[in-house]
Parts: sequence; C-alpha cells; structure tokens
Amino acid sequence: MPVSMETTVTQQLQFSPWIHSKSISAKSKGSLHFPRRLAEQDVLQAPFSFDLRVSRHSNHRRTVALKISCSYNNSSVLESGNHCASVDETLAIQRKSREIESYLNGRCIYLVGMMGSGKTTVGKVLSNALGYSFSDSDSLVEQDMGISVAEVFKVYGEDFFRERETEALGKLSLMRQFVISTGGGAVTRSINWKYMHKGISVWLDVPLEALVKRISAVGTNSRPLLHHDSNDAYSKTLVRLSTLLEERGEAYANAEVKVSCEKIAAKLGTKDVSNVTPMAIAIEALEEIETFLKREDGYCAF
Repeated sequence: MPVSMETTVTQQLQFSPWIHSKSISAKSKGSLHFPRRLAEQDVLQAPFSFDLRVSRHSNHRRTVALKISCSYNNSSVLESGNHCASVDETLAIQRKSREIESYLNGRCIYLVGMMGSGKTTVGKVLSNALGYSFSDSDSLVEQDMGISVAEVFKVYGEDFFRERETEALGKLSLMRQFVISTGGGAVTRSINWKYMHKGISVWLDVPLEALVKRISAVGTNSRPLLHHDSNDAYSKTLVRLSTLLEERGEAYANAEVKVSCEKIAAKLGTKDVSNVTPMAIAIEALEEIETFLKREDGYCAF
C-alpha cells in the first residue's frame, strides 16, 4: 500500500456497557471526563453511541478518534425526545435494582394505567435496569392479528380486542423476568387480574389534566377509544378520559403498587408533573415494589 494512501474506517456501535470508574482517568487531550463523585462508585451502566474512526496515514502512524454521545430516552411523561439520564438517577436505579433483586425473585412486573401514562417508556427503563425483557400486550395483539389495535377496534370491535388482549396476558403470565406494559382497559376484566397477580402489578397514576394535554397534543388517531373528528381535541379528549377514568379508577386501585406522579413531582419541588422523567418514575416504582415485597415477606425494619 503506498504511504500516501489514506484509509478511513467508520463503525457505529450501540450497546449499554458496564463502565468501571477505576478505569477512567484524566489523561491526554480528548480523554473522557466524569464527575469526581463517580470515583466513589464501582460501576456505571449507561447507553452510549460510539462513532469509531480509524485513520491510517501511513504504515507507521495510526490515529483513532472516539466520539461518544449519550442516547437515552428519558423524556418526561408529557414530552418526547432523547435526553441523557443524570448520573445520580442512573446510579440510583442501578442501586435500587440490585437491592430489590432477591425480593423480586424473577417475578414479572405488569404496568397498568390510563392511556398516555407512560407505561411503555417507563417499562423499558425498568426492564433495562433489572435486566428483564420488555413486552407490550398491545404489540402482541398487533403481531398476532397483523394489523394495528386501532384497526382491530374498527374491524372487529372492542370485545374482540379484549379477548385477544386476555390471550396475550395469559401467555405472558407463564413467563419470568418480564416487564409488561398493558393496555389502558386491561384492568376491566377479572381474568386479566388473575394473570397479572402472578407477578407484581404497578399502577402509574398520572393526573387527568396531564394526560389530556399530552394526548391532545400528539393526536388521537392511534387511540381507538378517543379517535374523533373535532377542531377542539382538548375538550373532546378531556370528556372521554374523564369518563374512562371514572369507569376504571377502582380497577386501577387493585394494583399491588401505586406510583403517583404528583407525589414524585412534590419530592422534586414542583407541581408540574411534566417535569417528572420516566427515570424518576421507574426509581419510584422500584422503591414502592420493594416496600410491597418486604411487607409481603413480613419484613420489619428496626
């Protein structure tokens, strides 16, 4: 190969590595810099996107540029987008997931709540933290039927969909180490609770006004119980969600664990639940699950 020839190789890697803080140190220009408090921790797990460029200018010289960017979906319940989770939150959820592991003992976690409450987003955060698999009961129905949930409602009706939903939950109840996002109406059938009580059911309780703002902002086309032709999406959504919450409120309360977004917001010193991130909700969920499981096991703290 002629000396003047330049070869550049670019490779994209996406994964969630365990980074041992002891191996991180300030060296030459371009090195990674982490907060000093990380030195007190053993490990940090965070998703990264690596852009590795290897440029060879000669047979005797090789330079490597490593570009690292965080790509973690940690948006609030009312927002969408990619944001980096704070170091404190990342360490907190890892610590809590380790603490809860022996109590959880591989049991599945079922997330219930109104549409738009963040079950899928929070579920993925939880599954990543616990090393669990993630599943969505609506997605399983769509895979089985080959059409969207909205189309199932339109073509076959709600009762047909509920039957398929129950079948999906029945299959999932045979699994272990899954975080499962359920449909908003899954709580209305007692057979579904029979399946969900084989694991731990967690109610993500989000204020009605916050749900209405989020759903009316992103549109209702994908939500069969809300789809309507109206210039006033907010008012229509408010009326319909109010009715659904009144019908399902007691059913949601059957969950073994309740995670209140208003409570989390208060801890953060704000009244606006849109400031509550999925990571914060997931941490609260793990804390509440741990409390429930310890109480179930007759654990007493002295």
